[in-house]
Amino acid sequence: MSADQTSWDAAVRHLYRDATAYIATGPRRHEDWTLDVLDLMARAVPDPRGWARVDDAEEDPERAGSPTWPFAVHPQEYVASRLDEIDRDSAENLLLALTEGGCTLANLQYFTESPDELRAMARTVLARYGDEATYHTNVSKTGSAPGTLDFTLEALGYSPMSVFTEDCGLVVVSDTEVGMFWNLNDL
Repeated sequence: MSADQTSWDAAVRHLYRDATAYIATGPRRHEDWTLDVLDLMARAVPDPRGWARVDDAEEDPERAGSPTWPFAVHPQEYVASRLDEIDRDSAENLLLALTEGGCTLANLQYFTESPDELRAMARTVLARYGDEATYHTNVSKTGSAPGTLDFTLEALGYSPMSVFTEDCGLVVVSDTEVGMFWNLNDL
């Protein structure tokens, strides 16, 4: 499956329309892709394809003094230690869980589309990065198998990267691009 700009932009805008989200993709310029994540947090790189970016904090006055806001300024080691690799199925579920606060698949109830239609949108989003992409998250709803997330768990654990009370996200890494999908929630 591949994604074109129209379908990818539509999926991103629809899925995250009610979230306080930061969705951005940048070029992968470093072997250590966490350096590319820092560039994305600082909004220092454009989308290499010119596709949609969602930045709900873009006009916030807090940004005047800090271009990374609401992400806190962290060294690469801090970011790297908080992002664990997960499998593609978990990444697909995480994209759907990030559509509202709380990082849960119960968020799907707020859409008029069926779960299958929403999953198709999540697959469209991931298709941009190809079949060889890797997926990384700061969420710790650890499943029974290594590298999986279990969204039946009630408890939400995550390693914060922002100044918000809750921030959960997914980083997608391909050979040429790094994408960030983040939900920021100030409870």
